Amino acid sequence: MAFRMLIDEVHAELARQGHPDLRPMHGFVFQAIGPNGTTAVELGRLLGVSKQAAGKTIDGLERLGYVERGVDPSDARRKVVRLTARGVDSLAKSAAVFEELRAKWGETLGMDRLRALEEDLRTMTPGDSFHFDMPAWFGGG
Repeated sequence: MAFRMLIDEVHAELARQGHPDLRPMHGFVFQAIGPNGTTAVELGRLLGVSKQAAGKTIDGLERLGYVERGVDPSDARRKVVRLTARGVDSLAKSAAVFEELRAKWGETLGMDRLRALEEDLRTMTPGDSFHFDMPAWFGGG
């Protein structure tokens, strides 16, 4: 429930900041695409969905202006999906909102308790799980 509250708050704030069409799943997709892009097959594998499901998600995000398709400069047969400036902006804004919410939790719980909670959650998460380049709540700084 706590995580759902955080996600809801992040998405409400993202909507206020110009990203009303983003859904929680999109953040996972953007993280899987990463800074260098990926293919629909690789995206599907990372997310645990079919190539077709990944392609449908890419289609929707492309229509919204968050991703673009292109050719891999090192292999013209390989079609790569990359984040647009709008996609990168949404990630930066969501990271900032998460950090603001984390700070509020730290004020309420105390930073020592919050860090202990984060450590306990990392302990309960498999070490080989998908790594997100996100704020401290997701294993980062």
